[in-house]
Amino acid sequence: MDRNLALEVVRATEAAALASARLMGRGDRNAVRQAAAEAMRQALSDVAIRGEIVLGEGPAAQATVLGAGDLVGKCREGDVELEIALDPLDGAQLCATGGTNAVSAIAMGEPGQLLRAPDAHMEKLAVGPGARGAIDLRRPPTENLARIADALGKYVEDLTVVILDRPRHVKLIQLVREAGARIKLLTDGDLAGALGTCIPECGIDVLMGIGGAREGVISAAAVRCVGGDMQGRLVFRNEAERERARARGPKDPDRVMTAEDMAGGSVMFAATGVTSGDALEGVVFTGDGARTHSTVMRSRTGTVRFIDTIHHFTRRPNYGW
Repeated sequence: MDRNLALEVVRATEAAALASARLMGRGDRNAVRQAAAEAMRQALSDVAIRGEIVLGEGPAAQATVLGAGDLVGKCREGDVELEIALDPLDGAQLCATGGTNAVSAIAMGEPGQLLRAPDAHMEKLAVGPGARGAIDLRRPPTENLARIADALGKYVEDLTVVILDRPRHVKLIQLVREAGARIKLLTDGDLAGALGTCIPECGIDVLMGIGGAREGVISAAAVRCVGGDMQGRLVFRNEAERERARARGPKDPDRVMTAEDMAGGSVMFAATGVTSGDALEGVVFTGDGARTHSTVMRSRTGTVRFIDTIHHFTRRPNYGW
């Protein structure tokens, strides 16, 4: 994938962030999600790609703005063909209530390389480059923490673990606390937590717990770009969900997958902060425009760019803000 494409794609996450941030704190999670999706789709229509959404807001048959199976981009003859996994607004409730760590994110890969994950949950374990090779999702959390600490040259007590604050994680949180590690609980949206492991300045050492499968694939792309490590395992509520997953793609939906299994080949990742968080600053409106903070990553080069953008609304396309 051409390196200039990364800078084109970040305009799509910027557009989604700007549109949803305009509605921050108004209490309507559906409105902020819809605004982000519509703005991202319009921005992607200006990019010279033929992109198939493999992980979007739902199946195209459900008439979502960015549904799985939809084509986005200019889609002209000769345009590069890509697969896309996207989340126009991870943390819709956070944006709707003015919370922290809401982000807009997108991952792009070569055809056949992104996991066509089902609409299910995923158990995740993600670390940065320093702990690559130290994790094993099949091992107990306490053992993983010890291995991660050893790889990083830290005490377990110095590790910071990000976990979604959910009833399903009561036992996990107890085990991590008993091990002595520090915990940062997220009220919503674990994509920001995974992104934090990719950026040393965030001080996040590991993401643990169960979250969305779509966000898991997008996170795997980011982790691969920086040379980190991630494993995931789909979680099903019943046998019917497992069968639907098997029909969609994974031959063995119960196996532990690596980052390469979820986002293989050459991948690209872009994200823009909607509300301020550990990894990215949120949108700030300035009267005649706004300021956004984004990151763009490429697996081919391992390059991580941070983009601080000042937008003038009277001088750029209107994507819904």
